[in-house]
Amino acid sequence: MRKPPCVAVAGVTGAVGQEFLRILAERRFPFSRLTLLASARSAGKPIEFQGRTYVVEELTERSFDGVDLALFSAGGAISRRFAPIAAQQGCVVVDNSSAFRMDPNVPLVVPEVNPQDIAKHRGIIANPNCSTIIMNVVVWPLHQAAGVRRAVVSTYQAASGAGAAAMRELEQQAHQWSRGEEITSEIFQRQYVWNLFSHNSKIDAATGYNEEELKMLKETRKIFHDDTLRVTATCVRVPVLRAHCESINLTFARPLDEEHARKILAEAPGVRVIDDREANRHPEPLHASGKDDVFVGRIRRDLSQDDGYGLDLFVSGDQIRKGAALNAIQIAEHLLATA
Repeated sequence: MRKPPCVAVAGVTGAVGQEFLRILAERRFPFSRLTLLASARSAGKPIEFQGRTYVVEELTERSFDGVDLALFSAGGAISRRFAPIAAQQGCVVVDNSSAFRMDPNVPLVVPEVNPQDIAKHRGIIANPNCSTIIMNVVVWPLHQAAGVRRAVVSTYQAASGAGAAAMRELEQQAHQWSRGEEITSEIFQRQYVWNLFSHNSKIDAATGYNEEELKMLKETRKIFHDDTLRVTATCVRVPVLRAHCESINLTFARPLDEEHARKILAEAPGVRVIDDREANRHPEPLHASGKDDVFVGRIRRDLSQDDGYGLDLFVSGDQIRKGAALNAIQIAEHLLATA
């Protein structure tokens, strides 16, 4: 890709697809041609981008003729069908679905963690799960310093993780509640406003873990290239529009004191420390929304572990940006830089 690439965005009408466009513009990502793709029902829809009107095209097997780079966020079934076709035509696909994440022949990449894996692609690069990305950006620099042996994570996941329709449903329920109307739900089949509940992904009957929790375990091991790393997660949906939060408890192989950890995190790429104990100011989803960095605070020694071998953290990151669109575009930027 020595000249500006021909770029396609698949799933452009969704929340992540729209974020792709915003970030492409913000970061002045170079392209010689841009193709916007979606389902047949969205074909023909006009979208304004950088002073020009683009017309959404239906995603078909012929959509990738002459395309160098495709950003996919159209769901796993669409990715499984069309990403290999695009790759066969010489296009590099950065896929935001779960379709290829655990494929041993497909790199799974967080650029702040394992950018070297990008070069191993065979036409498809997988974007990790949003909760995995947000956790790994913060945990990786500590892992490099002291060797994380175990991570216990509890997530507080916003509506944005379930897409634009889920965000609209939360807003709708807030209006219904304020007017004293019956609260209705199509996405989650329950009251969401003023409530929280176990993440809505399928629960594995054998282990009791849901898909989101197992993704955090399996994906982190693959990204860190460490099958001995122990990760356990409890994922919860909370009535927040945008930006996930996570409580993370770490156990290290080597001692790492709180102040050293704070210094490491302050210097880590993609991380912003918000840790004001006196004012009780720490990461919040309202502050993380729309931001590129993952915020971290509540950095403290785990009093239940031997001194220096355990830390507690609280993080917040924008699921649509760093947890999805930004991470994919950072991968694309690495592709361009190394072409």
